[in-house]
Order: sequence, then C-alpha cells, then structure tokens
Amino acid sequence: MKKSWFGISLFLVVALLLSACSEGTAGAKDAKVDDVIKIAWYPNESGTDMKSSRDEIGRVIEEATGKTVEHQLTTDYAIAIETLVNDNADLAFMGAQGYIEAKNGNDAIQPLVVPTGASGTLDDALYHSWLAVNVDAQDDFKVDGEFSLETLEQKSMSFVSNSSTSGFVVPSSSIIGFYAEKSGFEDLVPEDLMEGGPLFSQVLFGNSHQGSAVNLLSNNSEVAAFCDTCVGNYVEVIEGEENKVGSVYKVKDDAAEPFNTVTGKEFILMSVTPVLNAPFAANLDALGQEDYDTLKELFSSDEIANNEKIFVPKDSGEPGLFFKTENERFAEVEDAWFDPIRELSN
Repeated sequence: MKKSWFGISLFLVVALLLSACSEGTAGAKDAKVDDVIKIAWYPNESGTDMKSSRDEIGRVIEEATGKTVEHQLTTDYAIAIETLVNDNADLAFMGAQGYIEAKNGNDAIQPLVVPTGASGTLDDALYHSWLAVNVDAQDDFKVDGEFSLETLEQKSMSFVSNSSTSGFVVPSSSIIGFYAEKSGFEDLVPEDLMEGGPLFSQVLFGNSHQGSAVNLLSNNSEVAAFCDTCVGNYVEVIEGEENKVGSVYKVKDDAAEPFNTVTGKEFILMSVTPVLNAPFAANLDALGQEDYDTLKELFSSDEIANNEKIFVPKDSGEPGLFFKTENERFAEVEDAWFDPIRELSN
C-alpha cells in the first residue's frame, strides 16, 4: 500500500512538472503577442509625404484592437522583410516578392489584404513595372523606331532591390526571357543582372522605387526600373496615357524628396508590365490570431474603403499610399494568389 502511494505521488509530481513545462512553453510563445502592434514599412512608403497615410492606418488599427501602433520605417527592403520574419514586427506592407521571401523564412507569415483595382475586386488588382529612359536619350533604345530590350546591352542599369517585385523580379524576368534567344546569353540568370558584366555595363540599386527613378534622372544610370504607384505622388503625364509605352512623364515642380533635386526632369517609358498588387502581411506568432481576424475584417470593411485619408481621392492632388478613382478597397487574399510571382522568382 505504501509503495502504491509512493508511485501515485511520483506520478502526480511528474504530471505537475510536465504541465508546468507545457504552460511555460505556451506562455513563452504567447509572450510574442503584446499590447503593441509594430508595422514595418518599405523605404518606398517610409517618406515624410506618406506620413498622413501611415498615421491614419495606425489610428484605425489602434481603435479596432485597443493596442498601440508603432511604425518602423526602413531604408532597406531586406531590413523590413527580416523584421517581420524574426517576430520583430506584427505587420508589413510589402511587395509580392518580399511577401514570398518572408513566407519562405517563417511559415507564420500570412497575407492580410491587398488593395483592389478600380473594379473593387481582385480581377484588376494590378500596378505596373516600368523600364524608363531619359527623353533626350530615347533614340538609343529603339530599333526601327520602336523601343526594344535589345538595346540594353552594355547600358548602365538601375534596379530597386533584388527583393523588389516590380523593381527587379518582373523586369529581370522579361529581360532574361528576351536575351535567352540571343547568342552568348542563353545561360543568363537573375544573379547576372545584379552587377555589370554579361549584359549591363554597370548596375545600381536605388533601395527604393523613388531612389531608382532619381538614379535615372540624375544621369547615374541610362535605364531604370521602378513602378507607377511608388512615384505617382511626384510625377505627371505630359505626353501620352498613363502606363503606356512611349508616354512621357515629368517630375512635378513641387515634388518632395528625393525628387526635389530633379524637378522638371522628363523620362519616357520603354517597357510596361502589369504586376500583382502588394499585400499587407502579418506574422501570426507576433500578432496573434484574434487581432489578425479583427484586422482582416477591419481592412475589408466599407468604413476603410470610404476613408479618404487611406484611399485618397485621385483628383484631390493630395499624396497618399492608396488612391480612389472608382471602387478601390482592400480585399482578402490567399497565399496561392501570389503563385505567378513565385514562378518568376524560382
């Protein structure tokens, strides 16, 4: 009887220890979820001209969750991605390629929402990747009067970051696809486009879409890759239509940094490629399922779609992260939606 009681006591002690260890482990995991929601922003969205949009997004999140929002501004794509991957941010607004890299690094990363197109659906949830050249040099990039990627050989090139969807992955895929048919370039790979050598005479990285555009307009590069939405606050079409090859854009006279050094400069589009819209992504370990669900419902709501501080009326002339022309809003999206970009980056 004594032996039996000892055995039962030992069993209870072990059970209690295991339970305590289990609770300690769970508590350690739950400890990542706190009363602060940190949002990491790419360099493109970290400028002072975007502050009003960031602040309004932070305000509605605070109101919905009862938590404090901290904005983490960055000067490098990799920093923003790693901040989210390493549980040091709860949310990030990032391109499709950045989201894919983050998801590869931490399976707790999930898409929250993406901005739709003018239809208010995912059918036209697209922006555009540009290859642009200075207006005065446009003839150097034409064959028989038409712009051609064939003219890029031994030109100086500016990309955004090798983690940028529209500032590297999409344009490099187009360039490699074209040159794969040319003798001597059959084995060209994305890494070859990251430095001068096989194709370009020199390669620069602007670290933001704005920086890449300024590289071109400052004559530091002859060609530059950047996207329409990231420079929309600084430039205007003066010839042709938006997002059409051959259209000419001019930097506004009152353009904010970094375009304040190149006001009045003009560039022309030699290539335009549609790209899947960028998502807000969440780290579920850091944010927690409850706040994730709350924010997904919040961002997808009519309240946010009609908030003119978040979806700024396009004709208002005010700067913003997102613009309203017709029925733009945020829409829920699944991980598989980004598979077309995965295929380009593999």
